[in-house]
Amino acid sequence: MISLACRLTAFPRWRRLLLGAGLSVAALLLSGCTGAVGDPREGDGDGVVPGGPTGPTGPTGPEVAERSMFPRLTHAQWENTVRDLLRLDDRPGLSASFTSDPLGGVFDNNEAALLVTPGLWGDYQRAAEELAAMVTADPGKLGRIAPADLPEAPEARAQAFVERFGERAFRRPLTDEERDAHVALFHRGEELFEGEDPFTAGARAALEAFLQSPHFLYRVEVGAGPAEGGLIPLGGHEIATKLAYTLWNTMPSDALLEAAKAGELSTREAVRAYAEGMLDDPRAREVVGAFHRQLYDYELYHDLNKDQALYPEFVPEMGDDMQREAELFVDHVVFDEEGGLADLLTARTAFVNDHLAAVYGVEGDFSDEFERVELDEAERSGLLTRLGFLAAKATARQPDSIHRGVFVNLRILCASLPPPPDDATSLPPGELATNRERVEAHTGKGTCGASCHGALINPAGFAFEHYDAIGKYRTTDNGAPVNSADAYTLGGQPRSYADAVEFSQLLAESSEAHGCYAERWLEFTHGRGARAEDRALVEELGEASRGGASTKELIVRIVSSTPFLARVPAEAP
Repeated sequence: MISLACRLTAFPRWRRLLLGAGLSVAALLLSGCTGAVGDPREGDGDGVVPGGPTGPTGPTGPEVAERSMFPRLTHAQWENTVRDLLRLDDRPGLSASFTSDPLGGVFDNNEAALLVTPGLWGDYQRAAEELAAMVTADPGKLGRIAPADLPEAPEARAQAFVERFGERAFRRPLTDEERDAHVALFHRGEELFEGEDPFTAGARAALEAFLQSPHFLYRVEVGAGPAEGGLIPLGGHEIATKLAYTLWNTMPSDALLEAAKAGELSTREAVRAYAEGMLDDPRAREVVGAFHRQLYDYELYHDLNKDQALYPEFVPEMGDDMQREAELFVDHVVFDEEGGLADLLTARTAFVNDHLAAVYGVEGDFSDEFERVELDEAERSGLLTRLGFLAAKATARQPDSIHRGVFVNLRILCASLPPPPDDATSLPPGELATNRERVEAHTGKGTCGASCHGALINPAGFAFEHYDAIGKYRTTDNGAPVNSADAYTLGGQPRSYADAVEFSQLLAESSEAHGCYAERWLEFTHGRGARAEDRALVEELGEASRGGASTKELIVRIVSSTPFLARVPAEAP
């Protein structure tokens, strides 16, 4: 029985194709909102039973937050999946014209924002038709997705093509009904595409249907069997799919699908082992890079306007340079050094070219190629003292202590900050000598902003007073000595620091920063905001991170945890 909370839409041509093949459109369209489709799927390998070492538990067992059974692919995931499913050399690039998704929080994979509007259904339809025509027009491309041992008999050829391609498109074996319906549609190809070779026409019709199916566009997580201990374990193919999209941002590889079919993902230890291996794949570097790119707002590094009279060394292309530096730094810490958050906040290793070296004050001959260097330990410590963050959180002429402080509170510490009041004004120029004095006069003691700014925003922002509007280190501001000393409450106690280097070290030792990092990773891997049920696991992960666990270890712990491998039963409609 099907119960869906959202309106379902199918386009005329697809509806005609599927109904002609004996497929019910209602039985195929799955909602990205709430609902239930049938019973837990049988025969999908053995799910990971939520027993044994499960991590944090509540009074009645493991705590698992409710989530969608049908998260939609992001546009990036769609691109990667189409590339891998059709075995193309590169992403097709068609999603650039898709209806855009709203940003649902920090990350672009938040299931709550990934709706399918009528416009997006139309985009999917047009893309499916274009891709099917492109692949079948080229014998070489069609040969890549056809089984190597295709039978000669037309019926057997059609069935072999549908079964193998369908398994990869749906990330699981087809049911008998699905196979028969798509084989029937395959045979209608000659009628739909007159003048084409029968096999080519059939493949084109089947490809169009597969690429528009909700089983392709959504990640379906029905489960492998009845609830045990109040939870429904995911099936092997569902786990393989979830691992692939979490760690690679694309569909499972042929080897991973075979592992699911063979029941090799039926224990928590097996899932952990596969996850560790998957993190060694270059695609995992892209995913880890995407997490940090969104968390640390690399997009803000571009289109910066700096006063050329004050900062002649700043050139427009430095936005690209600063993002590349940040990407190389994170990749080096996470993968080359097997490091974690503490290393991201304190490591002095940097990657610079001629533009960045000039601002950092690194001596030597540099070109447009990036080279690894070690920055001055008295001036730099980790990502918060790098040019991208510092230049993005600054005006054309002055550092922006307020926005630097807001960033640290929200993105590093997950502190709760109320939105600024509607009548908030920008920092007035004033007659005061230093940037800090102007900020304190506008938001410090005795002002309407003293409560939030005095305890949270300003102390965090003032730590970076040694860095000007392009992130260059300075010791004076308008002729006066720079004052970057302050105190911030961490672990329930005010912790004093002299500058950003000491502040970064305190953050690297704090439970707040590690808990925040763990919470962001949980949100990213699950594609949803953190919930109350996640609190115990976040605390456990945060303490592990604080104790020295690497970023890769945090990821592995999340994807081998009960909340990742099981779901709560859907409520009856």
